[in-house]
Amino acid sequence: MNGAQAMVKCLENEGVEMIFGYPGVAICPFYDSILDSDIRTILIRTEQNAAHAASGLARVTGKVGVCAVTSGPGATNLITGIATAFADSIPLVCITGQVNSELIGSDSFQEADITGAAESFVKYSYLVKNADDIPRIFKEAFHIANTGRKGPVLIDVPIDVQNAAVKKFKYPETVNLRTYKPTVKGHAVQIKKVMAELEKAKRPVICAGGGVLLADAQGKLREFAHKYQVPVVTTMMGIGAMQSEDELNFGMVGNHGAPCANRAMNEADMVIMVGARVADRSVNQPEIITKNKVLVHMDVDPAEIGKNAGPTIPLVGDAEHIFEDMMQIEVDCDHALWLQTLYEYRQTMTEKRVPNPDFIDPADFIRKLTDKMERDAVYTADVGQNQIWSCRNCIVRDGRFLTSGGMGTMGYSIPAAMGAKLAKPDTQVVAVCGDGSFQMSMMELATMRQYSVPVKIVVMANRYLGMVREYQHSTYNGRYSVVDLSGSPDLSKLAEAYGVRFIRISERDQVDNAIEEFLRGDESVLLECIIDPMDVSK
Repeated sequence: MNGAQAMVKCLENEGVEMIFGYPGVAICPFYDSILDSDIRTILIRTEQNAAHAASGLARVTGKVGVCAVTSGPGATNLITGIATAFADSIPLVCITGQVNSELIGSDSFQEADITGAAESFVKYSYLVKNADDIPRIFKEAFHIANTGRKGPVLIDVPIDVQNAAVKKFKYPETVNLRTYKPTVKGHAVQIKKVMAELEKAKRPVICAGGGVLLADAQGKLREFAHKYQVPVVTTMMGIGAMQSEDELNFGMVGNHGAPCANRAMNEADMVIMVGARVADRSVNQPEIITKNKVLVHMDVDPAEIGKNAGPTIPLVGDAEHIFEDMMQIEVDCDHALWLQTLYEYRQTMTEKRVPNPDFIDPADFIRKLTDKMERDAVYTADVGQNQIWSCRNCIVRDGRFLTSGGMGTMGYSIPAAMGAKLAKPDTQVVAVCGDGSFQMSMMELATMRQYSVPVKIVVMANRYLGMVREYQHSTYNGRYSVVDLSGSPDLSKLAEAYGVRFIRISERDQVDNAIEEFLRGDESVLLECIIDPMDVSK
């Protein structure tokens, strides 16, 4: 067995069924060896999308997503996808080929110090120097990626190591890393403190972040919220932790959040922050959630607790375990008056959109679309105005809402949707993007066609980089710079070229029939919505 064969054997031991990638000479030994495996390979059309597709798979399955690309530009192109996963704590193992070991540092053809270049965006990285180390390294990589605060791990393998003989292959059964011992169970004393404060609180609120979904703790969160009648708000990454139509869900907080959700955070006397960074997009004034209130910060990563806001009660551990332990403590709570206040806020503080009647209203379209989607459907939102309209109007029931929250990477939605659909072929998957972000990943229509991946795609077309245009309008008095998307392709012809069914709508009375046609059957569809170029993200 050589190193490349050992790499494939490691992936088989980890139960990997699919790899997204783009080959080159430095990774060819690996891709040659995988031909003798049942692992399915997906040729993505640009490397960063290999990581995005692996991310989509990881987020809907809870497993580690895997991608593999070549050295040099293949590896550096992957960095954006790695950084996107790192910002949102998505578990990936990213394999890169590397030049011969003796050439490292000599500026040889397609050499790049990828472990150094990606250092800021990985949970851990390996440069493999000995083929005999491959089983240990792969076992550790998968363990690190999918435990504690999850994230991407990079394995860089020189071509000579891939070709080198492995003396004896033995895949480790366990991992014992002396300096890596993630905390799972919450501290019993801290849990008792939280419940004692909850019993005293008159206006508590739970703020659920993406960590709830990463821990697969949404069921326990919902059970806890209903048992103690505690209202819930979410960050962008936490959308879906509570079902959209749950009476205790008051929406997303932050700059683009629901007014009643932000007011709930401001007026609460106790905030239970779960699996959230307290980052600027969700809480741009951290002092608001610490002044005159009890702040409980629950996170599996101790480095996040207190980083942006000092908690009254820090609580390190896995959200699912902590919610389970907290529900073992009986407390007497009465939050009926607080909930009634929030119900009134929800009714009276709804922002009124005044959309241009000559165009499709994207907010109304998204509400109608997601209302008609299957209960367990996966909705992937791209970045830009379409993301904000999606966050504020998407109806999530038993499915998932995927987007790039921490890094805000345009072009994320289509490859992530492909990864989700390949992982769950019987699940309805819809990607929503703007015409700017669509053009960052439209080459993946070829991947969809090659591998028969029936993702349904909505393009909100306004012929602008809408979010930046909106910012330039308000900040620079309408002096628009480099945001005009003139020259964009005719999507009907593009769809035809890739063999994708196409629908275009420009009038409101077309919406209902178009959505019905769009969702019919399990085949790829490209739906273009013509929206007002001057519409705003609310």
